[in-house]
Amino acid sequence: MGRRPGRSVRFKLTISYAAFLVVAGALLLAVVQVFLLRYVPDGVLTTAGPPGRRPQLFVPNRSDLVRAFAPRAAAALAFLLVLGVAGGWFLAGRVLAPLHRITAATRTAAGGSLSHRIRLPGRADEFRELADSFDAMLAQLESHVAEQRRFAANASHELRTPLAITRALLDVAREDPRRDTDDLLQRLGVVNARAVELTEALLLLSRADRLPATLERVDLSLLAEEAAEVLLPLAERHGTTLETCGEVTPTTGSRALLLQMTTNLLHNALVHNLPSRGTARVSTASVDGSAVLVVENTGEEVPAELLPTLTEPFQRGAERVRHGHAGVGLGLAVVQSVVRAHGGALTLSARPGGGLRVEVRLPTAPR
Repeated sequence: MGRRPGRSVRFKLTISYAAFLVVAGALLLAVVQVFLLRYVPDGVLTTAGPPGRRPQLFVPNRSDLVRAFAPRAAAALAFLLVLGVAGGWFLAGRVLAPLHRITAATRTAAGGSLSHRIRLPGRADEFRELADSFDAMLAQLESHVAEQRRFAANASHELRTPLAITRALLDVAREDPRRDTDDLLQRLGVVNARAVELTEALLLLSRADRLPATLERVDLSLLAEEAAEVLLPLAERHGTTLETCGEVTPTTGSRALLLQMTTNLLHNALVHNLPSRGTARVSTASVDGSAVLVVENTGEEVPAELLPTLTEPFQRGAERVRHGHAGVGLGLAVVQSVVRAHGGALTLSARPGGGLRVEVRLPTAPR
């Protein structure tokens, strides 16, 4: 946005300091005039001398004091003006020095360098708080940009795979006209279905961290029952026991996103049971002012070093890959985005007997 050039803040502060100092001096001189000189009589003052001698003049009177006082008062005001301008310019420069560092850091960040930090020394004040907040914002932006670049690279790789398979199948079919068309169509259909699934997951992930303008009161226990009802055929097909329990657990947010979060967690719990055909359990409760949703499943043991990576995009559990249920690796990434958008916390932990425990804590809805 273009702006017309104007006076600098340092110049304005200097004029303000100088004007304040001159006005304070003028008020002080006015006090002398009003409360001191006004009580000095004017005219010729005499005092009685010894008997037989002429009366002697008493000097100075008010006029004499004013004539002697006015030039020196003007000189004092001129000195205060010069002192105010010089001192104000110096003090304004010292006060605004941190702001210049913040401005330079802002321009550096605008140029694309997010690794720069201000690290303003000194005790806490308004400028230090601004600098610390700016450093924290830069750190968060740098983390988000790195995450987006990594996500874009992974998404490109994931989308390139089905496209490369499709091209290879078409090249083979072109070189072998006698190839079975039904088999080719079947393979192309599988590859295309995976590409569509991946694209839809990417679109969902892009919308998961944006809440609608109007939020509503949502009961997590009802969402858990609805998600369990939707996924019950999947659980029956794989022989997995699906359990739901819990009390009324109100929170505030987007019902559609929270339902997607619950469905993703429960679906993740079901597919992680393969091939053990164990149990998936979802429960809700209000604990310490938070709405808590817990999803647990049996299955193979999850290494502790793998837990922090499960919420990253395109990360898949090893047992799912081994048993042919790799998915697109975005289920828990969507959950993480939804939880973050609602101001909650997501905790993943390995169960002692094998399997995974996922806990979601959201702010409870006000009464």
